[in-house]
Amino acid sequence: MLRAAGLLSRRGYVAAGATAVGAVTTYAAAHSESAPGLERQAQFWRRLLPISADYWWNVSAYSPKVKLRLFSEGITQDDYYQSDERKQLKNELHERNAPKIYDVMVSLGGLYIKLGQVLSVTVLPIPEVYREYFRRLQSDVPGSECFEGVVKPTIEKELGIESLDEVFDHVEPTPVGAASIGQCHRARLKDSKEDVIVKVQYSEAYWQVPADISAVGDFLKLCVWFEIVDDVSSKASYDEFSRQFLAELDYEQEKRNLQTVYESSIDPSAPYIKRNVVVPRIHEALCSNRVLVMSYLPGPKMEQEVRRQLAYLGIDTKKGVRELVKNGEKDRSVMALSPESASPRSVPSSLVYRFISVDTLFALARWTRAASQWSQGALAKAVLVVPRAVPAGWVGWAAKKEVDILRSRQLDCTSEAVDAILDVHGHQIFSLGLFNADPHPGNIILCPSEDRHKPKIGLIDYGQCKRLEPREQVDIAKLLLSIANDEPDADIARNFRRLGIKTTNDSTEFLAEFGRLMFGSLQPRHLDHGWHRRLHDLDRVTYFPKELSLVYRTALLLRGLAMSLQTNVSIGEAWRSHAEEALRRECRPPETPS
Repeated sequence: MLRAAGLLSRRGYVAAGATAVGAVTTYAAAHSESAPGLERQAQFWRRLLPISADYWWNVSAYSPKVKLRLFSEGITQDDYYQSDERKQLKNELHERNAPKIYDVMVSLGGLYIKLGQVLSVTVLPIPEVYREYFRRLQSDVPGSECFEGVVKPTIEKELGIESLDEVFDHVEPTPVGAASIGQCHRARLKDSKEDVIVKVQYSEAYWQVPADISAVGDFLKLCVWFEIVDDVSSKASYDEFSRQFLAELDYEQEKRNLQTVYESSIDPSAPYIKRNVVVPRIHEALCSNRVLVMSYLPGPKMEQEVRRQLAYLGIDTKKGVRELVKNGEKDRSVMALSPESASPRSVPSSLVYRFISVDTLFALARWTRAASQWSQGALAKAVLVVPRAVPAGWVGWAAKKEVDILRSRQLDCTSEAVDAILDVHGHQIFSLGLFNADPHPGNIILCPSEDRHKPKIGLIDYGQCKRLEPREQVDIAKLLLSIANDEPDADIARNFRRLGIKTTNDSTEFLAEFGRLMFGSLQPRHLDHGWHRRLHDLDRVTYFPKELSLVYRTALLLRGLAMSLQTNVSIGEAWRSHAEEALRRECRPPETPS
């Protein structure tokens, strides 16, 4: 009876707390200019406060329930924190609350969807049950705004025109892309007849994103206090997350980023022209704080093309190629920092990996695919030569198989596209000092090419760009080259420390192996779950330098894309020439004015 009364009492306190937060915030919203943001934060806290209290009451050493148990049973805090019982209880709490957190993210939408997507692939030690729920958000597409009621008036207001007909022949009402803060529409300019993309920011984004970021920051502090996540590493990740998504609101900055990258793309000394890579050209006179107009790049997204080709190889892409790319690389990076967060099934420990190189395995896969193509292609041609001598169903199969084989043969061409994308991003990081930190397959266009043996690549979406100072470029180049050159552990660790990374034990071996894992090629030992656990036992990252974090994210996405095409790339090798140029540039004497 007393236990039941205590339970009701605790639930009553939690409900009262959530109600109080909602009441106070609603009152403040009604008497404040920031009413919409406060109301949204109230919705967030009404849903999250009971979940936070559930963790605190059941596993926090500061909870009266836990304190009473420690006192009555004579257990020390250290023993309690290391106990299997507490670990099991935390797992039960994760199982109980992960669906609730997921529901909050889906119902609030916007930045919370994006946050879930980021958390699903983060190197932070997120509990696996949460990661599984967050992965579902990879396939959730944010709802688009009504064209006639919202988008059309926004464009007219921002461009200072009475009607879209003054500037455009037409604007397609259905968006060609949507994200957490805006959506894109294809259009045609009235004067030049050029096809363009019109990117429009949602009307509520300017208050919704800051409000969401503030709420997430406060909630993260609670999670640290309740020991759900680590303090230092989670704060560093949150700081970078908030900076990047607040930057996405700044369309003026995105316009400047795109203009800088476009001007670099037409420079003959840059790799764009020789690599057949293009970026959109901004129409500066048709841009504002909430509208961007840029040239349209025709062609399918690389995500769609790779999906078709992987499907031919029998690889499941139902959850999306973007997730396939991110999760493939996530398993490597997560296991180095927290092997208990990765599934052993996703990183097999078979003895074959100890004796056969990853490149050999990929080559074997490509050879098998080629042999399959040849045999099935020969059979399809034989069927089509004598269509009347075989059942009608065979003819349909043969015709479809010829199309599938033709598409699959483009796989090598797509692999060449990955080489071009790697080259261009190496140039952006080490020469231009401005790079797109979100090069997932949905931001890469396979444009029509005059040379069918040489793909033409379009790179779009410059909302998440990162600028690097010359000193940062040089320090990252030194780390990258020490890995590419296979230098001793001490040299790699020294270059890592120069960037400011912090670990619990400052282990030289850990830093060297982690660096190789980041920027080297995939090695057989990286597929061994036991190797990752041993690395984790050596040390643990407590602070990851912000200037390196988005370079690392870019490397992860590009290498994951290459691996989805059965190509084992070393980022260090791919970016070697650009990193060496950064060091040569440092050694040159400054130019004196004539």
